[in-house]
Amino acid sequence: MCGKAFDQLEEVVIYRFIVPMCVWRLQRRLKIGMEWKFIRAWSTLDQLLYGSINRKKQELATKNFVDNDVHKINKMDLVTQILIMEDEDDGGDEKFIDKTSNKFLRDTAFTLIAAGRDTVAAALTWLIWCVANHPVVEKRILEELKQVMAVRPSSAIDDGEEKGGFFRNDELNKLVYLHATVCETLRLYPPVPFEHKCTVEADVLPSGHTVRKEERIIFSIYAMARMEEIWGEDCLEFKPERWISEKGTILHVPSYKFMTFLTGTRTCLGKNMSFTQVKSLASALLWNYKFELINDGCSVKPAVGMVLFMKDGLKTRVSKRDHW
Repeated sequence: MCGKAFDQLEEVVIYRFIVPMCVWRLQRRLKIGMEWKFIRAWSTLDQLLYGSINRKKQELATKNFVDNDVHKINKMDLVTQILIMEDEDDGGDEKFIDKTSNKFLRDTAFTLIAAGRDTVAAALTWLIWCVANHPVVEKRILEELKQVMAVRPSSAIDDGEEKGGFFRNDELNKLVYLHATVCETLRLYPPVPFEHKCTVEADVLPSGHTVRKEERIIFSIYAMARMEEIWGEDCLEFKPERWISEKGTILHVPSYKFMTFLTGTRTCLGKNMSFTQVKSLASALLWNYKFELINDGCSVKPAVGMVLFMKDGLKTRVSKRDHW
């Protein structure tokens, strides 16, 4: 139900780019057509989000959080972390609940879900496809993962972490080549393939084109990744090495060049979270499973939409790796 509502919201947003503004605004006023679908989808999500928030508030209201519980906050979900905060107005020692409004919590939860719901899945799909198509890249990733596993302390296993489980954050930070592979995947296959901005004032672009005030500009991040003037003659190649410096560290690439997460004051707030999610899932999947592409005669193509999914999905044969 929730997934369908999100799909309908995305469908309506794309629709608004196609038809004149006066058309969809009239539909919204009359509550008909695509805009009526938008209203119903929002209602479905509101019921889900507000219901979850109210249940969480009731749950927290029955618990007493003392100073000894503070260290547990980092392991709590986002809504709980927001609701349990230091009351600085009262000296900072007391904890309070329900300082933020339900609408703020709803908006925060919706933003995180909407931004990460399909984008991470799309990024992982393209990453697995790219790695499966480049055995040398796969080999280097596995060698890097093996090195991290070799120095994993025995205490980690004693605490319940198995060698075949997820990699910890401190371990993910050591995976330079995997990080480079993720960056290269996001460069060629950005989960959000296009973006738009609206001009505040009239201006002239570096290309010499004049833009009027409040003019909407749509640019393709997908196309920019394939421009030689931006990425060089090898822009079409899948080349994780372009992200690694001569010292073996991650090479800094300006955000106005690597536009997957946008740039400036409008940089994606979930950028670091997205990298952590993708690297965490990718490392676990590639370490534990072998992905073999199935050649059914159909070429892999991106699907047209707000999120860059793979048309017809990714067909692979998955087998368990045996490292031991």
